[in-house]
Amino acid sequence: MYRVGIDLGGTAIKAGLVDENWNIVRDMSIPTDAHRPWQEVALDMAAMVKRLVADAQVNMEEVAGIGIGSPGTIDASTGTVVYSNNIVWEDVPLGEFIGEVCGKAVKVSNDANCAALGEVVAGAGRGVKNAIMLTLGTGVGGGIVIDGKVFEGGHAGGAELGHTVIRAGGQLCTCGRRGCLEAYASATALIAFTKRAAENDPLSLIWKMAEGNLDNVNGRTVFDASDAGDATAAKVVREYIENLGIGITDFVNVFRPDVVILGGGVCAQGEKLTAPIEAYVRDHAFGADLGFTPRVVTATLGNRAGIIGAAALSE
Repeated sequence: MYRVGIDLGGTAIKAGLVDENWNIVRDMSIPTDAHRPWQEVALDMAAMVKRLVADAQVNMEEVAGIGIGSPGTIDASTGTVVYSNNIVWEDVPLGEFIGEVCGKAVKVSNDANCAALGEVVAGAGRGVKNAIMLTLGTGVGGGIVIDGKVFEGGHAGGAELGHTVIRAGGQLCTCGRRGCLEAYASATALIAFTKRAAENDPLSLIWKMAEGNLDNVNGRTVFDASDAGDATAAKVVREYIENLGIGITDFVNVFRPDVVILGGGVCAQGEKLTAPIEAYVRDHAFGADLGFTPRVVTATLGNRAGIIGAAALSE
């Protein structure tokens, strides 16, 4: 049997036909054009399902189900997008609508949840049942997988790991609270801290890495400067890793997963990022070295995680 996974984004809709071994056998992408009425976007998604099945010369009867990963707050029990600021939707019955058009059962979850599930069934967490995933990008997305299934919480809006507070009264977060993990561990935060450090140290190598223009600073800049021996950059890196380590330690204390998976552009640093975080968790988690310390690894599926994870929702 096959499954269809759809990764709905603010810019593009990506969809794939996925086989029983979690291989994407056909995929396609189209612009979202999210300014349109939601029904038009949903009809495009349904058309993608039919196109993928036809192009693969598969009968619709061979498709077990359809899964959708959407940004925003999702009511997985009804397949409703409760609210998404990325695509400006509110109370959209996405699962029901596409199910009626395609004649298939449809499940909907948050896009970060789908990425986590994709990494568990086919990526960095393959072979485990319990995992936490954080995506370190513009914000900090979170996904929780327990016993091989996405943990949604009792109501819509669960698993917002990026909006747990690690510094009471700290940096203002986009959600309106202060001290959220997102305000300290997102790529956006790392870039802001890097720029601030460079402004306070005109001799820092950060300036050289940014070619004299702090607008060129990205998530890699401070790591490159630190590797080159710059003390200011090294301090930013240490503080970033500590902040991320605090958040991950909290999640380990609550869920004690088999693995913690990190995704997003910052994770291109590989073991330079994961090894010190894993050591931090080992030193600070409840029970310390007497308890189980999960591996901290980087995601491996890239953009495929959302499609595969969405497809796995329908398993």
